[in-house]
Amino acid sequence: MIVRKVSIMVSVLFSMSMFSQEIAKTEIELKPIVKVSYLDSVKSSFKKDELATRVDSLWMNELVSLDIYDDLTKDIQTINTDVTVDEELPTELLKQRLQAMNEKSPFDIEYNQGLENIIKSFLKNRKKSFSRLMALSEYYFPIFEDAFAKQNVPLEIKYLAVVESALNPKAVSKMGATGLWQFMYGTGKQYALKIDSYIDERSDPMKATAACSEYMTKMYSMFGDWELVLASYNSGPGNVTKAIRRSGGKTKYWDIRNHLPKETQGYVPAFLATMYLFEYHKEHGINPQRALVKNFETDTVQIKAQMSFKQIADLLDMPQSQIQLLNPSYKLNIVPFYQSEPHYLRLPKDKVATFVSNEDKIYAYAAYQSQNKTMPTRLALKVTPKAKAKLENIIDTDYKSYKVQKGDNLGTIASKYHVDVIDLKKWNNLKSNAVALGRNLKIKTDYDPVTKSFKELKSTIAVEKKSEEAIASTDDKDKKNTQSQEYKVASGDNLGSIAKKFGMTIADLKELNNLTSNNIGLGKTLVISKAVPENIDENAVTTAIASNSSIDSFKKKATSSKDLGEDYYVKKGDSLYSISKKYPGVTISDIKKWNNIKDGEIKPGMKLKING
Repeated sequence: MIVRKVSIMVSVLFSMSMFSQEIAKTEIELKPIVKVSYLDSVKSSFKKDELATRVDSLWMNELVSLDIYDDLTKDIQTINTDVTVDEELPTELLKQRLQAMNEKSPFDIEYNQGLENIIKSFLKNRKKSFSRLMALSEYYFPIFEDAFAKQNVPLEIKYLAVVESALNPKAVSKMGATGLWQFMYGTGKQYALKIDSYIDERSDPMKATAACSEYMTKMYSMFGDWELVLASYNSGPGNVTKAIRRSGGKTKYWDIRNHLPKETQGYVPAFLATMYLFEYHKEHGINPQRALVKNFETDTVQIKAQMSFKQIADLLDMPQSQIQLLNPSYKLNIVPFYQSEPHYLRLPKDKVATFVSNEDKIYAYAAYQSQNKTMPTRLALKVTPKAKAKLENIIDTDYKSYKVQKGDNLGTIASKYHVDVIDLKKWNNLKSNAVALGRNLKIKTDYDPVTKSFKELKSTIAVEKKSEEAIASTDDKDKKNTQSQEYKVASGDNLGSIAKKFGMTIADLKELNNLTSNNIGLGKTLVISKAVPENIDENAVTTAIASNSSIDSFKKKATSSKDLGEDYYVKKGDSLYSISKKYPGVTISDIKKWNNIKDGEIKPGMKLKING
């Protein structure tokens, strides 16, 4: 009896094993052929460079943030040097430190109560800001020091960029002063900085610093005093000479300070206070944040055809914000091509190597995209007037309003909402690239960078539920063969986020749905995968699977890495961003969570769990 029961159990187990193998075989055979987009096919043929991207995307956001600039600008304009600040710093100790700074500086640094009040105010209110600024300084200060050394300008002038722009090349004042050194339009032109529809060299760190160095040299030849040079930089040489006359011919800054414009009265003390905090940050417990890129880790390549930042980012697998940081002088996120002059693109050295090794393919892809650029909506209405009423209804309901903020330009706004600058100008009847502060712009897009998290989470849960139901329905072979998978667009969705959810490329998604642009309407139903024919050619499927498995890391695979479990050992040059790119579907936050990483710092040889 026992032998009989054992025999029955063995038979059952054997049958279940055979049944599971048949299901697995069926799933393999029914796998649809994944179409490789033109972008992926170009990248799959690239010569590989294994060096990892050295810039973390979170630090990119830090570098392009304008909050420190706003805070410091407000402080300098409103700070009252006569108000005593309660902050622990003995006056005698401060005098000793200022004397030590004076001995090794061409500036006349003397103690006074106003300077003490500003230093204490910065220590009380801006410690965190200076910690962040010191990280930025690791990238920008070597550029400044190199330019100043060539003109014999004091290297301490580098601290002036902190006061002027909070080390943000995209900073724009209420008066229109732009860049790290806050040049006005006329002054920029005077010092041969190029400003046109595509380029504003006031935001170019190297060229703007060279212009600043030239200005400083010229002003010093006039005044012979570096404090007065700084005052003239802020208010103009005319206001400084007026203050000298009104003071009875005195030529020291502190003697003529009360006769200068109000902002200039706090300008030089703010510069000296900034110098003090950089020199004595350790003594005050200011810990500089870590800079993840140095200027010497980047290089330039001359561009031989017009290219957009998005094209470059897609081809080189790097964040578009990183390209914006390293190339801030390009206003519209486009590197133009003029026959008469060269234009350069600054990239991390490993990306330069990839670019140079594959130039022909990169330019061919850019040319292909230009030739196949979609027709603007308004032009399409003229060509097909019968569809005009229907399209106008869609346009009217899809417009969003955006109020232009300080520091905005058409390029940054277009990038924020994933639209083209050309469309942005047409929607708002703009004749030039200039846009007024406070103006409300109409934007036709379904991408909202602010309100998306909750509804996107709900839609993700719905998608996962659909996926589970689709897997459960594999028993019905005929049904699976005749149905397509669909997805309804939710608020906050865009083609990029939807493609990522389903492990496919944007190009695939657009091709499946015959989309000619990246704009999708709220509530629109998208086809995620087409119906698989019943009479599948087994040899063709096998060939497709073999082909798919050979596509390298540039190819986005349908299988998410979150379904796998493995260890990764950190290599030299790795960052959380570069590691996450090796595992499609895995984010920086995932890696941090799985490995209890708090600050994002990783070291070579460190063992990381992927899907811990």
